Amino acid sequence: MVEDVELPPWASGPDDFLQKSQEALESQYVSEHLHEWIDIIFGCKQKGSEAVAAHNVFHPLTYEGGVDLNSIMDPNEKVALLTQILEFGQTPKQLFTVPHPRRIIPKLKSLSRTSSHSVSITESPVSPNEESFEDLTEESITLAWNNIAKLKLDEQYKIHKEAITGIAVTCNGSSVFTTSQDSTLKMFSKESKTIQRSVSFSNMALSSCLILPGDTTVLSSSWDNHVYFYSIAFGRQQDILMGHDDAVSKICWRDGRLYSASWDSTVKVWHCVPGETLSNKKHRFELLAELEHDVSVNTIDLNAANTILASGTKEGTISVWDVTTATVLHQLPCHSGTVFDAAFSPDSRHLLSTGEDCCFKVIDVQTGMLISSVTTDEPQRCFKWDGNTILSGSQSGELLIWDLLGGKVTERIKGHTGAVMSMWMNEQCNSVITGGEDKQIMFWKLQY
Repeated sequence: MVEDVELPPWASGPDDFLQKSQEALESQYVSEHLHEWIDIIFGCKQKGSEAVAAHNVFHPLTYEGGVDLNSIMDPNEKVALLTQILEFGQTPKQLFTVPHPRRIIPKLKSLSRTSSHSVSITESPVSPNEESFEDLTEESITLAWNNIAKLKLDEQYKIHKEAITGIAVTCNGSSVFTTSQDSTLKMFSKESKTIQRSVSFSNMALSSCLILPGDTTVLSSSWDNHVYFYSIAFGRQQDILMGHDDAVSKICWRDGRLYSASWDSTVKVWHCVPGETLSNKKHRFELLAELEHDVSVNTIDLNAANTILASGTKEGTISVWDVTTATVLHQLPCHSGTVFDAAFSPDSRHLLSTGEDCCFKVIDVQTGMLISSVTTDEPQRCFKWDGNTILSGSQSGELLIWDLLGGKVTERIKGHTGAVMSMWMNEQCNSVITGGEDKQIMFWKLQY
């Protein structure tokens, strides 16, 4: 029985003390700094120079392994040491030797989940008149993800003869380019709702596509080991990059550099100098780096700063690379079977992947630690996420909305009649296009 407890001035009574203590422990601040406590109690700041710097040093006898009692033959000395240990207690076992990753927590949002239009002025650091374009863009993205369950099918068109593998959209949204296992690149007009171009570079499947800045050129990766450059303005093949020994599975373009992943177990980084549009000069390709893997690479993604690349292989390994030095930072056997998709969170702190093993995995990019695993009923083939909420395309064709923290599906939306193979989302996150095994593209819009 504890008696004569004096409560702090801010507590009106025992119940109020417990209530406020609970609110403090469950607060946003504690969640954001929980990893610092773990570092001190169980982690890298428990022992050594890090502990000294953190003023977290205790008597040597309190540490695990500080003294070997079995080696002490003098019974009096052994009893004295045991008494001292019992008196002072023992520090917990050190579990981590590197900084623990921060907890994944929902961001504090000024936009309410219950109201799609109300914004609290008191929570905003600036007045409405002082808000920058970036602030408004961030608010529109937040609003979209808060209402992602209101995604509704707008239009759908069957435009290919086989599964659709890639989707790219021009800046003004008027033209949609798709690649397919039927070996064609197609250009679909949103305005006329018709196919305006259909191009075949070879008789092999195309695996992905992207549009270069300026909306003048489309790139398509192919199972014939090549990457094709197609001029939108002139309606013809402009160039070809023959840089791999097996199928090219995924391509990315950032700041004049092309990143190509291949089943030849490499990811290659190319500097592309474009040729003169009105002449016969071709692109000049300079190989800047080659990231070697043990097995076929199925997917890649780059962080926002274009300094870190993530790759996923056919055997389930996730690798995190420093692009500037072409060195691997972390390598984890995350999945059993093929990694279908992987993407960095908007703040680049976390990496989400999905695979053939019906699992979502979250990696802390800084430490390389696996910090979350969510089991799904069926494989999720592709996804978009904001760091907390996931919109995924399933093997059965449904679009699923996931609460990552809760590890559960919050909404199921009927979609394709076969696997969702590819997904595109606009910058405002309020428009989505999916491509399916059923040869269709589906246009989705948020209806607030």
